[in-house]
Amino acid sequence: MAVPKKKHSRARRDRRRAHWKAKGKGLTLVECPRCHESKRPHHICANCGYYKGRAVISE
Repeated sequence: MAVPKKKHSRARRDRRRAHWKAKGKGLTLVECPRCHESKRPHHICANCGYYKGRAVISE
């Protein structure tokens, strides 16, 4: 089995991992049908507290 002769530096390791970063969540926004504020899709509206036409959070 092949074994590396020298340890790779932290800089070399980190350059390889430069594109491993997770993609940001919540970048997509949709309009709430009740109050017309922008919200994340498939989430409760932070402004009015409704989801799928019913009150989830009391105002």
